[in-house]
Amino acid sequence: MGNALTHYLKPDVMPGPDMVPTFDPLMGFESRKERVMIATQEEMESAKLPLEFRDYCAHLAIAYQACRSDTFPFVYKCAHQKHEYLTCEYEDYVLRMKEFERERRLLERQKRLNKAALA
Repeated sequence: MGNALTHYLKPDVMPGPDMVPTFDPLMGFESRKERVMIATQEEMESAKLPLEFRDYCAHLAIAYQACRSDTFPFVYKCAHQKHEYLTCEYEDYVLRMKEFERERRLLERQKRLNKAALA
């Protein structure tokens, strides 16, 4: 998608992968729900969930992992849990991409407004 090249050419309007949001999350919204983790740290540790799966979909990963261990070797019976988990992961990915694009557009807007104020 050209993110590396765009980040190199326009570093002032392209947020990096480790950049925290610089704008108010409610800017442009009437109200917005804050995302919360459903699974607690203790639940994830007791389920021995690997670090790469400890995200907003961790509660579904725990349910899927438990189903797989309960129904082994007939793991096809866990198709519903797997589908729920993968759908959650996809929706999380889409939300993160939307937040990235929102941050990029707000940075461009801020740059455009600053340029107009100086002229």
